[in-house]
Formats: sequence, structure tokens, C-alpha cells
Amino acid sequence: MLDIPASTLRAWEERYSLVTPSRSEGSQRLYSRGQVEQLRFLKAQMETGISTADAHRLLSEQLRGGRLAPPPSDGSIARRPLILIAERDAYAAELAEYFLRTERWDVVVALDATQAKLCFEERAPDVVVLDLLISGGAGFRLLTEFSSAENTQVIAVSVLESGDEAIAAGAAAFLAKPVKPLTLASTVRDLLGATPLSDRVARPLVDR
Repeated sequence: MLDIPASTLRAWEERYSLVTPSRSEGSQRLYSRGQVEQLRFLKAQMETGISTADAHRLLSEQLRGGRLAPPPSDGSIARRPLILIAERDAYAAELAEYFLRTERWDVVVALDATQAKLCFEERAPDVVVLDLLISGGAGFRLLTEFSSAENTQVIAVSVLESGDEAIAAGAAAFLAKPVKPLTLASTVRDLLGATPLSDRVARPLVDR
């Protein structure tokens, strides 16, 4: 998250108790949009050279004064496309995240269905890369929910030959696992395209 190691996030949470996420059923840390902005603030402060303690002190002052708020959502600040990876395999998720970030896209990872749904609701990703077998097969339920949202495209991935079912359930594309990183990046790029997602009808893509 924001290129901050998980060990660093744990240390900050234990020492300063300022940014304290909730937990999923699998004990994954779940950060709200506001908390992500708080972490972004901390990182930006420390990049100027101040200490971790001073950065947290400044954050505390900002929060007390009600001055730290999420960025405007009216489009006045350009943002990079956001990709949500909902993947049961941590290694596969890490590999996909690395390659997608090389394309200069923002990426958030969820390793179970509960975390995936929370991230989707709070971050409104442009594209979701969804493992259909996540959390014991909850992927099809999530696919139906995610694909019905405006301005979101879903790439379904699975070790099973379920491309036709995925497309019928609303997926914009299906990729068979193991997914080739370059194929994934190309598919995401194709779905994002050059026009706003809201102005485009998804065309089904199936990679077998």
C-alpha cells in the first residue's frame, strides 16, 4: 500500500496508534479511504526529511483541526487508473501488482472476498482482476456485484475453464490461470482504452 512495507505499517500502528485499520475475517488489515490518505500524508511528510514521530505529530494536529480530508472527487485533480487485484494466491497477487505498477497504474490488493468488497466500495477501482475461486469460490458472487457498478470493468481469472460463465455473469474479459503478466497488462490497457469507462461498452475478451 503506497509502497509502504507491511512491517512499517504494523510498527506505526503499535507505536503511535493513530492510523488503526479494521481487520477482515482472515486478519488482513483493511484501511478506509480516509486512512489511506492519512498514510499518504505521513509518507509525504517523511519524504521531506522529517522524522516518523514528527510526521505522526503533524498528522495528529491535522486530524484535530479537521484539516485532513480525502482528495476532491469532482475530477479537479487528475488521478491514475486504479486496479483492484482480488486474488487468493498471495504470490500471484504480488507478481500481478508488480507488473501493473510498471504501467504507472495505482494498484490495491485484496486476498479474501471480504477485503475485496470493502476495497471495491471504498476505492471504486476502474478495473478489477478477480480470481473466481477467492474465499472458496466467492468470485462469481463478487463478479455479479462488481460488474453491475458503473465505470468498472472486471477481468475474471481462474484455473477452471469458466470463461463463458464469467462473460455471461458480466466479466469484460476472462484469463486462464496461470496468467501471463504481459497478457494481464495488455488486457487491462485494452479495457481502460483511450476513452472514459463511462463512455464505452465493454467488449468480451476470453483468453484460453
